[in-house]
Amino acid sequence: MQLSRRAIPYTPFTKELSGATIALLSTAGVHLKSQTPYDVEGDSSYREIPGDVNASDLTVTHNHYDTSQALQDINCVFPIDRLRELHHDGVIGGVAPMHFGMMGYTLRMRQVIDETAPEIARKIEHSPTDAVLLTGG
Repeated sequence: MQLSRRAIPYTPFTKELSGATIALLSTAGVHLKSQTPYDVEGDSSYREIPGDVNASDLTVTHNHYDTSQALQDINCVFPIDRLRELHHDGVIGGVAPMHFGMMGYTLRMRQVIDETAPEIARKIEHSPTDAVLLTGG
């Protein structure tokens, strides 16, 4: 699907939320502490974050917004614990086995549009994920 500045691709969501598996995609610079940090001068890469991740194993690398709150509670930009609570309460059907983090600052937007976003989309399409919650920093 070709992205356009004039039209946002729209796909109606027809599944009941209580049966849907949800993934997170954050542009807040979220990644595992064990992963390579993002290049704060501009980064078009992404990091895979396992669905069973412990929130304390996550951090953010980004200097284009105030990350102090995110570093205190990662859930304000990557609500993994809230997603699990929603699943526990039966609001959603499940938490996806894989989530994704990016740094929303890049000088290579064409690379994000042509390579990074389609690669993430393919991984999501080939997973049991029904919907994605996009968060920013």
